[in-house]
Amino acid sequence: MIEKLQFMTIMLVNEMKAKRDERGATAVEYGLMVALIAIVIIGAVTLLGGNLGSLFSSISTKV
Repeated sequence: MIEKLQFMTIMLVNEMKAKRDERGATAVEYGLMVALIAIVIIGAVTLLGGNLGSLFSSISTKV
């Protein structure tokens, strides 16, 4: 009976550790996605910044 209780306790502890590890991995994945989105936005603004500035200037003169 005690062996069965020890086994169940060990299984429960291992399950709790696995869930905690998955949450950490999920946080890292979200962090990587945010970093990738930020890099894409910075790249787009850098490449299109001059063109957008001239576009808005021409629109403002026409208005």
